[in-house]
Amino acid sequence: MFTNFIIFDITYMGRVLIIGAGGVATVAAHKVAQNADVFTDIMIASRTQSKCDAIVKAIGNPAIKTAQVDADDVDQLVALFNDFKPELVMNLALPYQDLTIMEACLRAGVNYLDTANYEPKDVAHFEYSWQWAFHDRFKQAGLTAILGCGFDPGVSGVYTAYAAKHYFDKVEYLDIVDCNAGNHHKAFATNFNPEINIREITQKGRYYQDGKWIQTEPLEVHKPLNYPNIGPKDSYLLYHEELESLVKHYPTIKRARFWMTFGQEYITHLRVIQDIGMARIDPVMYNGQEIVPLQFLKAVLPNPQDLGANYEGETSIGCRIRGMKDGKERTYYVYNNCSHQAAYKETGMQAVSYTTGVPAMIGAEMFFKGLWNCPGVNNVEEFDPDPFMEQLNKQGLPWHEAFDIDLEL
Repeated sequence: MFTNFIIFDITYMGRVLIIGAGGVATVAAHKVAQNADVFTDIMIASRTQSKCDAIVKAIGNPAIKTAQVDADDVDQLVALFNDFKPELVMNLALPYQDLTIMEACLRAGVNYLDTANYEPKDVAHFEYSWQWAFHDRFKQAGLTAILGCGFDPGVSGVYTAYAAKHYFDKVEYLDIVDCNAGNHHKAFATNFNPEINIREITQKGRYYQDGKWIQTEPLEVHKPLNYPNIGPKDSYLLYHEELESLVKHYPTIKRARFWMTFGQEYITHLRVIQDIGMARIDPVMYNGQEIVPLQFLKAVLPNPQDLGANYEGETSIGCRIRGMKDGKERTYYVYNNCSHQAAYKETGMQAVSYTTGVPAMIGAEMFFKGLWNCPGVNNVEEFDPDPFMEQLNKQGLPWHEAFDIDLEL
């Protein structure tokens, strides 16, 4: 089912521009710099240039350029793209900015990659339709856009494509399981942007079954699941964007769900935040001016970039798949476990940022090597998974697999 991607006879210069200066962008910049044979010219840009400069200092490569840009401003982005002339823009900023960056890429003739689908600022809603609507324009321009190239979404889609290619005639049941068994020794903190994280978790759950979407109350459905090297953890059913693209590209899927672990202390804090109105995304008046409660909360919570130094434990993220092969039912589990301390030692960031930033770099590498080049807007599962899976093992996210086991689901 892979897209008929094109292998160009062009030798790319590996000229890449990273937008963003958070934890994911920091990891991606470190990994890009480590692969100088692919990425020959690098720029990091964000609203605050000093944050980009700090990343360059931490990497220790003064050849990396930095710039200030407002990613909400298409004209500023186009001017920056025309000046630096990247072959690929890695959008590691906020999901709110996906559409402006995609528009700027079209105007400047630049290829595009991101790790999360577009969200409107004023509505906590996750849907690919806004970005898929760019497909014809990117295709006509001969430009490639790679969507959702983090871990979940990202590696979860590649895992599914790999399983479908090698082990199944039909993928019928898919469960994406995401466990963070780490301890950051904070009373309450989010592992990535607090505003995005809390918006995601407090929305109604949703899963796909028998051709339709079934909605649940927030965190209503949960069960203990066993994770390799970790053990049982209470896992909650959420809606996650890759479910939308995976059921589209694998129409044999009968049921697709996404699960994430949370400790009881986290759930208690989250419930209080909701009960007192601090999870609201609509503005309220305070001292004569409008503030958004969730944005204020973000300002007082610990910065996810600062969690790494004392973070212990590991993450475990994977796909549990059931389907048919040669007329017989089989099960398959493919996953990665990532140590917070190992991630911090390498990049100065914890494992949640690491597991998103590394796949973003690998996706960019796939593009520059001509392996993932297809004009139009593409989700990662539309490409050949094999070279990506090979690089996961080489770039710090080795994967493991198990066959014909009880998936507990």
